[in-house]
Amino acid sequence: MYAAWTIYNGQNAKIRVAVSRDRGQSFSRATTITDPNQTGPLNEYVYPAVDAAGYVYVSIVSSGTIYVARSVDDGRSFGPFVAVAPVGIIPSCCLPNTTFRDGIAEHFVASQTRPGHLYLAYEDWDGSQFDVKFTYSTDGGFTWSTPQRVNDNEDYLANDQFQPEVAVGGDSVAVGFYDRRQACPNDPSIRPQDVGRTNFCIDTSLQAFHDGGATVERVGNNVRISEFTWDPEQPDQTIDGIDQMACAGHSDPCTRNAFIGDYFGLTMSAGNVYALMVSTHYPSNVRGDGNSRIYYQQEVLAKVPRAGFGSGF
Repeated sequence: MYAAWTIYNGQNAKIRVAVSRDRGQSFSRATTITDPNQTGPLNEYVYPAVDAAGYVYVSIVSSGTIYVARSVDDGRSFGPFVAVAPVGIIPSCCLPNTTFRDGIAEHFVASQTRPGHLYLAYEDWDGSQFDVKFTYSTDGGFTWSTPQRVNDNEDYLANDQFQPEVAVGGDSVAVGFYDRRQACPNDPSIRPQDVGRTNFCIDTSLQAFHDGGATVERVGNNVRISEFTWDPEQPDQTIDGIDQMACAGHSDPCTRNAFIGDYFGLTMSAGNVYALMVSTHYPSNVRGDGNSRIYYQQEVLAKVPRAGFGSGF
């Protein structure tokens, strides 16, 4: 088992790794694997992965660049960090016109059937909006494909796609992401003032890819997998005058740094893609001030049959 995390110290942050070789009964002493002379002073968003050959990889973001490093000795040491792609990081905490913070810059997995095949999805801020991008390596992370935009909406400059997750099963790769291309619907779970707003409410979309060995190609178009569009400004109710929005610093009212949860999971079985995602569509039985129902944040599981993407996925 491999555990990797960030140690923050002001504007400096380093990545530490610990390894268990007895199924989690004990862990090795944590070691620092980043060098500010090689990556930068602020290293974060770390993900470990193990490929089909048993090599261990970590991806990180540092100084506006995504890096990947490899260990060939079971995590005892790591080779140099290879620059994968530049990445635009939003300079403020929160997406425009909403109050929630953005908490996931990239996600990274390794093939369990093709040694050295790695897949990485990330959000890329262009100064006004997010796109989701995808890149892959077939040589153990030494070289990477030219990043391609995953979201296929024609008006991609007009709305955000963000917080991606990537999963692999055999030669099939899936990228899931939050998607704001749909206008807010007229639904009881949507605040009345938000109905019809664009680049505001959230869905979840999925894009399929196929690893053919030399290249990884798209399969079809984006597929919406959320049943309901949801409002990130819920819960907008109060109980005994207290705002129910989850907020950093317990601010009341919550005008920035609200949480929609950094809880987005994606995995694959032989027959399905499973996505675990946030929604505020479903009301609770709790009543707020004025006897209004609380539309709280919850996790929703979507099961997407792989057969729907055609043979070979």
